[in-house]
Amino acid sequence: MQILKSIWDFFQNEVLGMKWLNAVIGKGLSALGLDTASRWGGSIRFFLYDVIKITVLLCFLIFVISCIQSYFPPERSKRILGRFRGIWANIVAALLGTVTPFCSCSSIPLFIGFTSAGLPLGVTFSFLISSPMVDLGSLVLLTSIFGAKVAVIYVVLGLAIAVAGGTLIEKLHMENHVAEFIRRAKGGVGIEAPNLTIKDRLVYAKEQVAGTFQKVFPYILIGVGIGAVIHNWIPETWIQSILGSRNPLGVILAVLVGVPMYADIFGTIPVAEALLAKGAQLGTILSFMMAVTTLSLPSIIMLRKAVKPRLLGLFIAICTLGIVIVGYFFNAIQYFLV
Repeated sequence: MQILKSIWDFFQNEVLGMKWLNAVIGKGLSALGLDTASRWGGSIRFFLYDVIKITVLLCFLIFVISCIQSYFPPERSKRILGRFRGIWANIVAALLGTVTPFCSCSSIPLFIGFTSAGLPLGVTFSFLISSPMVDLGSLVLLTSIFGAKVAVIYVVLGLAIAVAGGTLIEKLHMENHVAEFIRRAKGGVGIEAPNLTIKDRLVYAKEQVAGTFQKVFPYILIGVGIGAVIHNWIPETWIQSILGSRNPLGVILAVLVGVPMYADIFGTIPVAEALLAKGAQLGTILSFMMAVTTLSLPSIIMLRKAVKPRLLGLFIAICTLGIVIVGYFFNAIQYFLV
């Protein structure tokens, strides 16, 4: 058992976390005469390490997930969802959301297509909630920072929010609160994709890596820059007083700060990593990440074009309540996870 634990710790720290890379960068900066223990030196080391690490993980994960996604074109996903009824349809929709694009804005066109194709509204909302909040990339990235226990619980709770939210929307019969152009549309997910060869799938995955990298990389730089400032310039006592255990409203504050921002999990990871090192509570950090990826202002504006204010407000309320509950839950069990 100890051998397995050692193997897992090596995989988590050296493969996913790339701790060896941090050591190499530190030695390289020291050889150039830069003191990595200073604020500027520490910031540069943090910035280089996180940018390289996240970029490598980003490209690898997008490639793998895109290969998986190539087996689930919209029309096939619609057929899969159409086979299930009740809560099982919500569960399958939430699970399908884990192999879709990373940010909420990328998921809304698929949500519109599924809804216009006649799938139950609650099912499509389960997909819409889970797609940005929970994906295979988040599982790997969270494991590299917080460990496997936190990552698995995060994914399970995210899927639970998606299933519960979609089920509630279905029970409330909110179909009349969808935009008229969507309700009148026919076959909104498009035609069946042709059978792809292995080479076609690899080419598709390569194109997805290039396209997503161009779109996401600026947010990685911004996120890492913010993380470097937090890590090396903001006093630990400030973070602990605002987002630590002494502030019972830390989770709510983190959600309010996260909502106006726009990024995916690759942009929020370095900020979360820096906040954790400064003593912020685990649940507060995860609430911030969920709010940024699920309730970003640009995605809310896009979704407003597809649904009426009452349904949009219900979606925001469900996601916000779920995120706050997840945050306080993780804060309550944090010491059992470390």
